[in-house]
Amino acid sequence: MEATRGEKKKVVEDRAGEGETKGGRPREVFPELCSPAPVRLTVWCKSLLFNSHGYTVYDDADGRMVFRVDNYAHNWKEETVLMDRAGHVLLTIRRCRKILNLTESWEAYKGDKDVQRMVREQRPLFKATKDLGSPSCTISMFPEDGVKPLGYRMSWSREKEWSKIYQTAASTPVAEISRKYGSMRMKLLDKDVLALRVQPGMDQALAMAMIMITNSMR
Repeated sequence: MEATRGEKKKVVEDRAGEGETKGGRPREVFPELCSPAPVRLTVWCKSLLFNSHGYTVYDDADGRMVFRVDNYAHNWKEETVLMDRAGHVLLTIRRCRKILNLTESWEAYKGDKDVQRMVREQRPLFKATKDLGSPSCTISMFPEDGVKPLGYRMSWSREKEWSKIYQTAASTPVAEISRKYGSMRMKLLDKDVLALRVQPGMDQALAMAMIMITNSMR
């Protein structure tokens, strides 16, 4: 009897230990988009579709399309979706309404659903809030299964044309984007062609969504 109780106690302790370890890790929303090696992507700040606003993202390693954003709606600056190359919606991104609130914020939800119903029934994956008086924002990840993942922070320079994503309290970026150079050394491509570098373990879809949000922040 005592041995059985001891075994049960050990199982509980092991589970508690697993929860503590899990809570210190970044969330992998799309494990297939979390590479064990650094990834370089080319972000073209245009949609491939006529008369549409958006992005088209390619993998530098093999040239395949990774993400696409095609916006037709008149309110595309308030709500948009990030899709994979096949057109399946990965994330729905929406601007939060300002009601007596000076800060600008955005929320991201997994999948393609009616946003108004989503807000009532589904907790967002994360919320990005612009820091007052600073070219930066704080990204809060919402808990999953009772475990709160690590958050992020972003900083950018409109003048120098770069953005960087950091895990909370870290000094090395997990993703960064800047103007892309062409095949000729030190020759910048057009302003709408960017280079996104994502470090191992960072979810590429989350990184792209965060870049989209900061590009929309005023």
